[in-house]
Amino acid sequence: MTDVLLLVGTRKGLFVGRRRDDGPWHFDGPHFNAQAVYAVAVDRRGPTPRLLVGGDSAHWGPSVFTSDDLGATWREPARPAVRFPKDTGASLERVWQLHPAGPEAPDVVYAGTEPAALFRSTDRGESFELVRPLWEHPTRKDWMPGGGGEAVHTVITDPADADAVTVAVSTAGVFRTRDGGASWAPSNRGVSAVFLPDQHPEFGQCVHKIAQDAGDTDRLYLQNHWGVYRSDDAGGRWTDIGAGLPSDFGFAVAAHPHRPDTAYLFPLNADSDRVPAERRCRVFRTRDAGATWEPLTAGLPDGDHYGTVLRDALCTDDADPAGIYFGNRNGELYASADDGDSWQMLASHLPDVLCVRAAVIGH
Repeated sequence: MTDVLLLVGTRKGLFVGRRRDDGPWHFDGPHFNAQAVYAVAVDRRGPTPRLLVGGDSAHWGPSVFTSDDLGATWREPARPAVRFPKDTGASLERVWQLHPAGPEAPDVVYAGTEPAALFRSTDRGESFELVRPLWEHPTRKDWMPGGGGEAVHTVITDPADADAVTVAVSTAGVFRTRDGGASWAPSNRGVSAVFLPDQHPEFGQCVHKIAQDAGDTDRLYLQNHWGVYRSDDAGGRWTDIGAGLPSDFGFAVAAHPHRPDTAYLFPLNADSDRVPAERRCRVFRTRDAGATWEPLTAGLPDGDHYGTVLRDALCTDDADPAGIYFGNRNGELYASADDGDSWQMLASHLPDVLCVRAAVIGH
């Protein structure tokens, strides 16, 4: 038996889907009714999977919730799990990212927030501490918010090295640490900032999302505000791989969980026209690390389509062949069970889909 769990964060709550073997999908929810859910994660490192959710109540404010029974019940700590120390003069606007580290750090979970900060938990998300060296980075005074705010929205950890962490900040770019967060360096060589007078600054790029290759953890894929890039040295230098795409503007990128050199994008027309490229609902796949791209359309809508896919609304599970999933701002949810070769609609008329995460939770 194989169970796949799918978490779908929307503007008005969380929906939880499950599928057993090749059977039908079953969904329940919304959990956290009327709360915007920008961050979800599945942590399978403990004896039972732990679900983590970043909820954003218009009345009560943002919080992090956990569940150890696959969403049947949820816990919220009495004291906010993520909060800025008083001396920072900052207050939490939103949790944008929840990222369980790998086996090298079995109880560590990272949270990326707005204002742009990184928090670290050593108790699987029960409580978090501000990573001060990034918060106090000398370039911070010149960081500027993007259209969605100023946030740490992507966290990538090295499965072999607990001290190696990469983050993406809108709109400060990519920053890396190799000493467990004690120091951070901008890592944006080769990534352009077309909206700035100096289009190749040390920092200030509007990075939308980064994904890590399955075969080489130093190989990263980056979707920028204009531009698709690959790094082969963990972000030290980036190479443009956007040739062959209908547009190199977009928000989302995901990597195949098992196949090296394989990644997925959902291109949009332009920053001034944020609808699917050429108004076609298409996921693009590379199987040669960005040398070529192919559109994946079987089962997706024909004709004009306007469903924008946001930065965390495209993901994979870790089955083989892999499940690929995306949701859009039309409230549609699509899935492929064969590496993206064919698709089916799982749900429609949902609220705005903000994020999706999937995982195999049983065999």
